[in-house]
Amino acid sequence: MSEVAVGKPIPDFVAASTHGDISQETLHGRTTVVYFYPKDSTPGCTTQAQGFRDHHQDFADAGCQIVGVSRDSLKSHANFTEKQGLPFALIADPDENLCELFKVMKMKNMYGKQVRGIERSTFLIDKQGVLIKEWRGLRVPGHVDEVLKAVREQA
Repeated sequence: MSEVAVGKPIPDFVAASTHGDISQETLHGRTTVVYFYPKDSTPGCTTQAQGFRDHHQDFADAGCQIVGVSRDSLKSHANFTEKQGLPFALIADPDENLCELFKVMKMKNMYGKQVRGIERSTFLIDKQGVLIKEWRGLRVPGHVDEVLKAVREQA
């Protein structure tokens, strides 16, 4: 399986989500934001999900769908979705298949210890399934607005 690169089609994949299986094929035909986040119900991840939730209609109006990805289980995602009122799919990637495909697994410092985890990252994929923009190692404040601006410029 090849990895993703800007200007190239994303490789084939199939992953379980809160909205059923999602694949490269099911994303085809719509602009898609795929965002990777470390963990359900943590402060930064909750703020990020709320930002995408609050702007969900703006993304939809621009012809774009949103998909979140973390290593959490579908059960955890279902609870997070219900608690936060998330209108978009969350992919469960406990085996890190998508994380590896998108190269988002990094060594990070947490409370003075090195731990392996997801580097907060967002990817913009066009209607033909080509990766057109990526944000890696991002900060949550202002990020959703930046992604929405890029989606509108692309539309």
